[in-house]
Amino acid sequence: MATLSNPPASLPESVVVCECWARDGLQAMPVLVPTAQKIEMIDRITAAGFKKLEVTSFSHPKLLPQFADAEEVLRGISRRPGVSHVVLMPNERGFDRLETCQKEGHGAEEIILMISSSERHNLLNFRMSHADAMAEHARVMRRAHGLGIRIIGCAGTVYGCPVGGDVPYRDVARIVRFYLEEGAQTIMLGDTTGMANPLQVRRRLGELRADFPGAEFIAHFHDTRGTGVVNSVAALEQGLRYVDASLGAIGGQPATGAAKYSAGFTGNACTEDLVALLEEMGVRTGIDLAGMLEAGRRAEEVLGQRLRSNVIRAGPVIHAESSPHKEAGVAARPG
Repeated sequence: MATLSNPPASLPESVVVCECWARDGLQAMPVLVPTAQKIEMIDRITAAGFKKLEVTSFSHPKLLPQFADAEEVLRGISRRPGVSHVVLMPNERGFDRLETCQKEGHGAEEIILMISSSERHNLLNFRMSHADAMAEHARVMRRAHGLGIRIIGCAGTVYGCPVGGDVPYRDVARIVRFYLEEGAQTIMLGDTTGMANPLQVRRRLGELRADFPGAEFIAHFHDTRGTGVVNSVAALEQGLRYVDASLGAIGGQPATGAAKYSAGFTGNACTEDLVALLEEMGVRTGIDLAGMLEAGRRAEEVLGQRLRSNVIRAGPVIHAESSPHKEAGVAARPG
């Protein structure tokens, strides 16, 4: 069966895949990755054709020591025209640091601000009520607007909360409305601990797109229960054009030393598996598959462990007669 030349009407012709390995991915890793290897990986990801990628977080280094080198990473990465570098912005103190980077000429094009739709989860994860978080984020957004930095407003726990259970639609809509009214250009819908299923995705996105018809939403699914890729496709079928993923499906709850609040795997939707599937269905990503897979293999070396990509092991689907050891540039590997 050949790759579809055109995707079905329910899927977009092209999508923007944001690669999250260097931020959302690494935040869950207990081993600190050296700055030079982070820069190397970000440059590999960029070279593979990703036009949007999370590169670091400005969380307090004592809480997330993985990102104590945020300024050094921004200073060291290679820049290409048309590529958007995204950083997580927790508060005004973090923005102070980014503002210095901007003035020195090595800042970021976009920031993520995040509030969990579940206030109980927001208190646990960010130690802030909704009201306090909104007040601080509004101040950060005004400063970002002044510097020409684009804003991704993230509503977390959109499809369920690991400590509070089901999240009412009104709570999600409240966070989305706040970010849009404060001038966020895009809205990330976070499935924070992988609780969504495709039917739920279609229903919730239907509600959100009806209530906020002008909003540009980002699909951000975690793979805690193995549904990251299928939920991402379900979101794209609802008209979304932006989707997040991470090499090797790494990511999840930050490694802060706090007790884990969700059993099972953490991690994002797997980049290698999602991109290969989209290309197979005729959805253009602009990503070089061989370069992406090489970055995925290097990610395993950097972290010293086998990650969760299926396509890394099997390679892309083969449509023409080929040597078994030269399948789309994927070297044969044991295991």
